[in-house]
Order: sequence, then structure tokens, then C-alpha cells
Amino acid sequence: MALAEPRPGLARSVAARYGVRAVYPDAESMVAAERLDALVAPQPFERHGSLVEPLYRFGLPILTEKPLASSVEVGERMLASLAAGGSWHMVGYHKRSDPATEVALAEIDRLKASGELGKLRYIRVTMPEGDWIAEGFVDLIRSAEPVPLVPADAASPDMDADTFRSYVTFVNYYIHQVNLLRHLLGEPYRVTFADPAGVIMAIESESGVPGVLEMSPYKTSIDWQESALIAFEHGYVKLELPAPLAASRPGRVEIFRDPSGGHPETVVPQLPWLHAMRRQAENFVAAVRGERRPPCEAAEALEDLRIARDYIRLLG
Repeated sequence: MALAEPRPGLARSVAARYGVRAVYPDAESMVAAERLDALVAPQPFERHGSLVEPLYRFGLPILTEKPLASSVEVGERMLASLAAGGSWHMVGYHKRSDPATEVALAEIDRLKASGELGKLRYIRVTMPEGDWIAEGFVDLIRSAEPVPLVPADAASPDMDADTFRSYVTFVNYYIHQVNLLRHLLGEPYRVTFADPAGVIMAIESESGVPGVLEMSPYKTSIDWQESALIAFEHGYVKLELPAPLAASRPGRVEIFRDPSGGHPETVVPQLPWLHAMRRQAENFVAAVRGERRPPCEAAEALEDLRIARDYIRLLG
């Protein structure tokens, strides 16, 4: 295990806490000196084109935070470079790795295959503004050393400055939910309506399932109330997700079944005390070992940027 960090004081502090034996000032020197299995590059998404795309040439699997990039154009360029490098890029949509999401998706897929609750009829994802940190930064390693200046990637050429700012804001706040809709549906979708108030984005899936993304219909001060409802004709799967930085806390799944001729029941599976960020790291390591596919790769993450662009265009 090795670390590349241009701020020497911060590099020493991180290496000491996590037992990293080797520290380098940049990725190039680290890759040249080490036999690495993969790279983790937690960089600002507005600079993925400048900082992450050059790493593709090393041919190593790579994990970054969401989203893929700050624009569709930069994302498309990155995909071309990724193909040339011959490896893969896992984009960190950690909500896919929450134990609750994994259980919910397995049940959704099972119900779609069995048909026991009828057809999938509707999906709704709600994310109110709230306390997303949940004391998750209490042990953050900080440094007074100046951050190296890296210019942001170019804006979308078909957007003026104000429109691009609106686009990047939407991507920053809601791209997780844009991605989660596709993940739970199990198929692509398109945007059909953008509420002028900026609260509702309506969608329709490839097979015709309608859905809604509700963006901060209300606010909470010391709570986080993100949820998803996946409705069938005779029941539903509800998913409640914890604050993104809440440690050792999974989400919650509720399954309601009311089949014709049967007895209605509600089931709430007991989930392990494992949070999504930790599970995401495990999923990445497993993917590097070839044990499973990454939860979300770059090509799919590019579709999230296209959905966001369509939404902003409809918003006008």
C-alpha cells in the first residue's frame, strides 16, 4: 500500500494513521516505484478530467467519488481514454453498497421475476436537505498546507455560465439519486418533466414505469430522511438510507405484501451494522480481485450526467 500526496505534512499524517509504508509526491512516481493492484483517487469531480483521466494510462482499476465528471463532454473524453488504457473505473455511488440497498434490490428483482405482487408500477426517490455529515468528520485529518491549484475542467460548450452553474449544483446534490433510480429500476429511463420550482423531476423507464425524484420537498436540521418507494400492484419495497457519513449504520428496508387471496404482511429484515462507505471499499477490492463486477462503472455513470443535462434543459 502506498500514498501519493503533494502536501508532505498531510501525507505523513495520513500514512502514520493508516500504516502506509511508502509516500510519494505524485501518482506518476508512485506507480513507477510500486507494484500496485489498483488506484483510489478521491478528487473533486470538477477536476476529474485533469486529475483522473491521466491515470488511465497506467491500466489499473480505479475508484473515484461520484460523479464521473462535471460535464457530459469531459465524461465522454474520459471514457475514450479509459478504453485506450484497457482497465475499468468504478464510480463511488456508495448508496448502491449500503446493505439495505443490496437487500432491497434483491427483493425487487425477485418480485419482478416471480410476479407474485403483480407488475412494477411506480418508483419515487425523496431526498430532503438535512444533516448529511452526522458527525462523520470528527476525526478528519487536516492540514494548513496550501492545496495545489488545479484549474476546473472546461464547462459544457452548449451551456452559458448560469446554466452550467445550475447543472453542476444539481449534479453535486442529486446525482446519487439520479443513479439510484436506474439501479432500483434495473433499466434506463428518461426525464419527462422538470418542475419549475425545482422540487420534482418526473421520469419514465425504458419499460414504461413512471417515477419521481423529489428534491428537498422539506428540510431537516439534525436528521437525514432519504428514502425510496418501489411500488408493485399488490405491495411495495421501501428503502430508507442513513446520512452519507454516518458510520456503522446501514439503511432500513420494509417489504409490504398484499397478494390476492393471501394475508397482508410487512417484513423488516435485520441488517448488519455495516455502513455503505465501508461496504463500497469491500466491493471495490472484490472487483479488483475479479470476484464480482464493480457496482457502477464509468459508462453507466456517464448516463447520469446525460440525465442531469436533460433535466436542466427541461428546467429551462
